[in-house]
Amino acid sequence: MSMPDTSSHDSQVPDMTEPLAAADKLRKQSVQRGVAATVVPPIFFGVLLVGVWYLVSYGILEERQRFLLEPPHAVLTEGFLNGANLAEILGGLWSSTKVALIGLSVSIVLGMSLAVAMSQTKLIERAVFPYAVTLQAIPILAIVPLIQFWFGTGQFSRVIVCVIISLFPIIVNTLFGLQSAERGHHDLFTLHHASRWTRLTKLTFPAATPAIFAGLRISAGLSVIGAIVGDFFFGRGEVGIGQLLQKYANRLLGEQLLAAIVMSSALGVGVFLFFGWLQNRAIGKWYDGGGGAPT
Repeated sequence: MSMPDTSSHDSQVPDMTEPLAAADKLRKQSVQRGVAATVVPPIFFGVLLVGVWYLVSYGILEERQRFLLEPPHAVLTEGFLNGANLAEILGGLWSSTKVALIGLSVSIVLGMSLAVAMSQTKLIERAVFPYAVTLQAIPILAIVPLIQFWFGTGQFSRVIVCVIISLFPIIVNTLFGLQSAERGHHDLFTLHHASRWTRLTKLTFPAATPAIFAGLRISAGLSVIGAIVGDFFFGRGEVGIGQLLQKYANRLLGEQLLAAIVMSSALGVGVFLFFGWLQNRAIGKWYDGGGGAPT
């Protein structure tokens, strides 16, 4: 009994090695282009800024005026490579970070609670919203003396400043998100006689999540500003980064001043990026940020 001839059958099976290798190569090239498009522009712009910085320090300012804008290498040497100066800046940054995080936490709880209450009835919205806008419109410098008179110059007063500055974006964005659920979905919940709590937890709050995170990212940066403003104007108690900024400015310590400004900016950017990462972890799989609505 002879064996069947499979040579002709094997010769008809297509060789997929080369197409798969080509597809893998294209995928790697696409990833590399994406990384380059993300990384190269900010690096290029950063190099350009450093070049302009050097130009101003050495080309525009005279030597006796150079304390107004010390060159980058001097800032690096005195502000970051000097152990004593770096320890002082990091200590002040940690103090301001604690104030910013406490103030942001209070703003999140208070702002979201007010937004939920306002979304449940127009009466509460009409009663509360004008005062929220008024609070946002009041110049913080105008009420700092009152805060100092009522609550002193300690950490509690700085937290109050953080809350005042960072509260409004959370209220507005959360309220907008809670009111943005589609009417057809509301009709479906009404058809099934859903309670207010069920409607809130199963429909309006999930639909509001992208807007809530947008408000959190805005308020995160504002809370850092509030902490620095509180440090700067109260100027007592635990030394924060705002007090250090004032100290370096008064003593014309340009290198330390610029280093403290860089660290303050890094704190704000870090908190902002954290909430961006948290947003991607929470809703990145089902929310298309470019589309502007849940999918």
